[in-house]
Parts: sequence; C-alpha cells; structure tokens
Amino acid sequence: MDRGTVGSAQSGRLLVEVREEGPSAVVTPAGELDHHTADLLREPLDDCLAKGFSRLVVDCSRLEFCDSTGLNVLLGARLKAEAAGGGVHLAGMLPVVSRVFEITGADAVFTVHDTLEAALADEPGEAEEAG
Repeated sequence: MDRGTVGSAQSGRLLVEVREEGPSAVVTPAGELDHHTADLLREPLDDCLAKGFSRLVVDCSRLEFCDSTGLNVLLGARLKAEAAGGGVHLAGMLPVVSRVFEITGADAVFTVHDTLEAALADEPGEAEEAG
C-alpha cells in the first residue's frame, strides 16, 4: 500500500499533512497560509523534493486562507519541482483561495484540478483511466 503518512507539521493556525500516493507526494495544508505559517508548508514541500518526489499534489480543500507569502511558497516549490522534471498540482481550492490565484495570475502557471482525485488521476504515464 503506497498511502503512508510521511509527516506533519502544525501551528495554531496551520496543520500540514504529507503522504505518498503512488509517484506523488500529497501535501494537505489545513487552516491559514500566511507570513506566520508559510515555513510550515515550505519545509514539507522541500522535504518531499529532497526525497525524490518531483510531482507534488497540494490538496487545498482545507486551506481557508492564502496570502502572497503562501503563494510565493507554492511558486518556489513549483520552480524546484519543474527543475526536477515534475510539477506542482493544486487540487480542491476553496473560492477564497482560488480568488488569490486568479487575481495574481498564478492559476495560469499551476495545473489546477477541481478535486484531489482528479489530480491523482492525472498521473503522468498512467495507462488506466480513473473511474
């Protein structure tokens, strides 16, 4: 079974869970991503890349807020993942978070999926379709 918890980090306002899902690392931030909590997301993303995961799926379904610092964390992870031959996929963004990406144009540089399942089904090299 390749669904194991890799790690988690927590503050009063942000909890980040990480697990392996096939060739992807699924990172799930829950709460508010801002200047005070950005390192709680940056560190697990960097750890996943250091462990050889070049495909990161960020499950945003529990992310209640994201400011410019949080956006920069994701953009930085995207650059590192692409340099390693992969990318960052965003899934399940709530409207309040999705609006930040639309306003800044960042939604154009990420692969955005409606759901985590859709992001995982979009695995490169998958021979079978999710259904």
